[in-house]
Amino acid sequence: MSRIRATARQNLPTLMKTGSYYVIHVCVAALVAYAVTGNLIASLTLSLLEPTVQAVAFFFHEKAWERALRRRAAQPRAEPALAG
Repeated sequence: MSRIRATARQNLPTLMKTGSYYVIHVCVAALVAYAVTGNLIASLTLSLLEPTVQAVAFFFHEKAWERALRRRAAQPRAEPALAG
């Protein structure tokens, strides 16, 4: 359990961003699904299923981007060639 807590603390900004994204996505998805289906149960089901999968994918997408940015920052920069 302490490993989960440590991971959560280490990734807190990304988890908070993912959570806020999830709430907004569920609300938008529920409104769109209801507008399309006219069925409350179907709209709630769709609005919870799809954003849940998207939120998990978003978290890992953010982590991949962070890793790529760290790698790029760690690479030594090549000196520009001087025109002679």
